[in-house]
Amino acid sequence: MNLDENLQRVVARFEELGQLMAGDAASEPDAYAKLSKEYASLTPVVERVRELEAGRSELADLAEIMTDEGGDGELKRIAETEFYALKERLPELERELQLLLLPKPEDDEKNVILELRAGAGGDEAGLFAAELFRMYQRYAETHGWKFEPISLSESGIGGLKEGIASIRGHDVFGRLKFESGVHRVQRVPETESGGRIHTSAATVAILAEPEEVEIAIDDKDLRIDVFRASGPGGQSVNTTDSAVRITHIPTGIVVSQQDEKSQHKNKAKALKVLRARIYDHEQAKADAERAADRRGQVGTGDRSERIRTYNFPQGRVTDHRIGLTLHKLDRVLAGEALDEVIDALVTEDQAARLATLV
Repeated sequence: MNLDENLQRVVARFEELGQLMAGDAASEPDAYAKLSKEYASLTPVVERVRELEAGRSELADLAEIMTDEGGDGELKRIAETEFYALKERLPELERELQLLLLPKPEDDEKNVILELRAGAGGDEAGLFAAELFRMYQRYAETHGWKFEPISLSESGIGGLKEGIASIRGHDVFGRLKFESGVHRVQRVPETESGGRIHTSAATVAILAEPEEVEIAIDDKDLRIDVFRASGPGGQSVNTTDSAVRITHIPTGIVVSQQDEKSQHKNKAKALKVLRARIYDHEQAKADAERAADRRGQVGTGDRSERIRTYNFPQGRVTDHRIGLTLHKLDRVLAGEALDEVIDALVTEDQAARLATLV
């Protein structure tokens, strides 16, 4: 089906929805809500379709004026200028429509579990991991998302060994899914007297948080151990067995949680993280089967790949997947300019998905 046929089908459905909403469905709240949601999703597409149709009609009118042998010379010159400007705009409109018609990945609207861990680099890696954790927290705030830390394992100098958080809001996974991978930092540590640049790393995993109905966990598949929570250096922080470790026997996935004083709350948080990890595990298996034929196009997407470098001496951030460099390191880490990186990654992803439809 070509673009015009697709557009006609969308417009026909849009008009049908309008009639249904004005008819019997108006008296049924659930049915009306479902129809109005679909109607709202198609509205920007139909607006662009009408703009495209008007542009094509105007282009034909301008061409007629330009080829009119008895026409006014000045009017022809004006028509020619407008004709070529409009001719350049129409392909842009068609591309915008193609993007609007792209099926949205089903996970994009999901909330996420963010898992961030210090990698190679000792204390410096822990400090960098803490900075990344704050970056995502600030970024969530700029988008009006809810950022809730689930588990934090801190190092003694303000760094982070591991940080897990829940991020909830509109289109969270759709924006953050490109952040999974190895993030590398290059800078002179404060403890470095010789002024040498050190390279450290942290790993980021963005897990789509499934609905409970999507991932059914059978109690018999779980081994739950309780133990006494402890702080840094083995210091006891709780006198009861409130910490929880859950092992999912079929996959071998293990989640531990000890931040809460209540065993019940720790178990609930651990199950939330476990559900996201199992969902990610199942998705990864499915993706591996589907993606074998397109690995050479954009890389494997494996989280072991270095995806981004934060270079402090040069004040730059480079995303290696798309060759994008921004000299805005402070603003990226503040969560302000991270959208510039993510927007570029979204555009690249859309282009790759469009190419598969051609």
